[in-house]
Amino acid sequence: MSEILSKKEIEQFVLNGFVCVENAFSKEIADAALDILWNDLPCDRSNPSTWTEPVIRLGMYTQLPFVESLNCKNMHLIFDQLVGEHKWIPCRNVGTFPVRFPSIQKPNDTGKHVDASFPGNDPNNYFEWRVNIKSKGRALLMLVLYSDVNENDAPTVIYEGSHIDVAKLLAKEGDSGLSFIELASKLGNLPKRKEVYATGKAGTVYLCHPFIVHSAQAHSGTVPKFMAQPPLLLRGELVISDSTDNYTPVEQAIRLALD
Repeated sequence: MSEILSKKEIEQFVLNGFVCVENAFSKEIADAALDILWNDLPCDRSNPSTWTEPVIRLGMYTQLPFVESLNCKNMHLIFDQLVGEHKWIPCRNVGTFPVRFPSIQKPNDTGKHVDASFPGNDPNNYFEWRVNIKSKGRALLMLVLYSDVNENDAPTVIYEGSHIDVAKLLAKEGDSGLSFIELASKLGNLPKRKEVYATGKAGTVYLCHPFIVHSAQAHSGTVPKFMAQPPLLLRGELVISDSTDNYTPVEQAIRLALD
């Protein structure tokens, strides 16, 4: 298997819970995606006075620029390195977009959370979706930048190493795990972790452990922020004990919490 990430980057992923891939896709792909997104927004791209909401959520995107952004050969090789060959499903959409605008209004979605990965009793209620110790359904969280994002542009806050703390919580909860809300209510009691901002040029992708704690921020810059946060879906399930094969980096990180 060809290797794109270095041994040091793999170690960083296991211990810190994420790795940043710069130039994962081209500016041309990012620009084509932005044209589609702006066309769907109820405001004028060239007139900031029409940007009246701190966040506007757009629906699922399956058009070619979005699919291309996460399906180049190098990205597939990186997925193989982190998750294991034949263990993940290629992305055919990038999920919903919370487009963040410069605003003095505070957005109402800035709480710490872990993205859930499988449905609860009501599949239509995301707050009831669940996470378990084997990360059923989800191999990675991906933060995909389609616009340049600096520290003022509402970069997502990643809590370095928090995936280990979350794995310790989930280890006690069995196959049913915890709901999105149940887990979110426990995050305030976890150890304080270093805050890392997911900044970078358009075309940057942060590949995060599925258990990483993260949060949104208010936008204090001048240019709207466009970032997708799709899962990389699992084909089967993670193996976190009694493996006859080598554990993958995603699995190794969970095992650190179990030792």
